[in-house]
Amino acid sequence: MTVSKLLSAIALAVIAASGAAHAETYQGVAAVSSQQSREAVNGQAVVAARSGNIYGDAAGEGVIQLSGRSTDRAGVRAEAVETAQSANQNLDRKAFVNSVVPSQYKIQRTNTRQAGL
Repeated sequence: MTVSKLLSAIALAVIAASGAAHAETYQGVAAVSSQQSREAVNGQAVVAARSGNIYGDAAGEGVIQLSGRSTDRAGVRAEAVETAQSANQNLDRKAFVNSVVPSQYKIQRTNTRQAGL
C-alpha cells in the first residue's frame, strides 16, 4: 500500500469518527403545550376550512364570472334532454363492422370548440 492511499484511508477514518461524534440525540416526542381549549381550536379549524385555499393560484380572484354564454338553465336542460334522447347518442362506429354508418346516424356537429392559441 502506498503512502498516499494510507493517508487518505486515515483521513476518511478521522472524518467518519468526527461525524459520528456529532450525531443528534433523540429527545422524544414534544409535549403539547396548548393554551387554548378544544372548542376554540375547533372554531378556528371551521373558519380555516371555509375560507378556502389561500395558497391556491386563483384564491385571490374570488368568484369568476363566465362571459360569452347567455344560455339560461332551462335552455341547457332542454338541450341535454334532446341530446340524451337522440338516436345517435350511444352510437359506436365499431358496431358497424365491415359496413358503413347509416346516414340517419351521422352526427351533426353544428358548433365546435377549439382551444385558442
